[in-house]
Amino acid sequence: MNATLIAVTLALLSAVAYATAAVAQERLAARTGPGGLRRLPAQGAWWSTVGLNSGGALLHVAALRFGPLTLVQPLGALTLVAAVPLGARAAGRRATPEEWRGTALTLVGLGALLPLTAGGAPDATLGTVAALAVAVGVLALVALLTHGRRGRGLGHAAASGITSGAASALTQTLTVAGLALTWRFAVVGGLVAGLAVGGLLLSQTAYTEGLGAPLAVLTLANPLAAAAIGLSLLGERVHGGPAGVALAGLGGAVAGRGVVLLTRAPHGTPTALPDPEPPLAARPRAAAEPRPIPFAGPAPLAGPAPLVGTAPLAGPVPLAGPAPLVAVAPVPPAEPVLVTGPGR
Repeated sequence: MNATLIAVTLALLSAVAYATAAVAQERLAARTGPGGLRRLPAQGAWWSTVGLNSGGALLHVAALRFGPLTLVQPLGALTLVAAVPLGARAAGRRATPEEWRGTALTLVGLGALLPLTAGGAPDATLGTVAALAVAVGVLALVALLTHGRRGRGLGHAAASGITSGAASALTQTLTVAGLALTWRFAVVGGLVAGLAVGGLLLSQTAYTEGLGAPLAVLTLANPLAAAAIGLSLLGERVHGGPAGVALAGLGGAVAGRGVVLLTRAPHGTPTALPDPEPPLAARPRAAAEPRPIPFAGPAPLAGPAPLVGTAPLAGPVPLAGPAPLVAVAPVPPAEPVLVTGPGR
């Protein structure tokens, strides 16, 4: 099979995995809130998003093995195409026309921008010092973008996109340089792992403000960060000369307009799962209202009531003849005489 076709297929699968993870992360963020990161490892839904993001990352790495960064990174914008309808469906609504317009403008802008800002086939690599410099620069940008609470969602989304874009650029170094266990491989591999985890946590925080705009910013910042590393450290350039630079600026403006539309679009926040009903013992008891006791009438008597001190009769005792009367101690004439046996 053609290597380019393999790279495109793997990149598309990676975009779908990332989009599904983004929707799941937004639903999880709606339940946990901005300060719930410490509780995430105890939730199964969190590990599902980790699995989806890990699968998307592995597919992305495989795509970088078969295709250049210039081909693979722009295809990450297809995450938006899948995430907008998936997010609307998860929220129980339809994607609005404004969301579709924002998505379309973002994709058109990225389509015009990204091919012009990346280089050719992946043949250059970063040295150990350059990789460390990239990591330090990324940390500085993350600290700048995530400082304070204003613009929390978009700032964290931009930081996540820059972090993941840098991780992709460093991953390309690993795929091009090979899997030899050298000091550079260990350092760059550790940086890739740290940047990937940091990008995941930053995106989780970004999705507390919704899905569309943070995901658009993340998708835009990712290839821009990778292109910046390529232009400054890997000898890549903007194709087309001055016209290419102008077209790249126009593409960035169109993509920015799409981000604005996605920011204004109403995002249906998923409803949190209802709390389970408390056990019966924990429920508050309502004050009991007095009820009248129904009286159906006198209970039927099966026979004479048993005398005090005697065992009750289970039924009529068959008599062979008249039952003899047994007299008891004499009593005053005013009181009746007590007898044993069935009354006459």
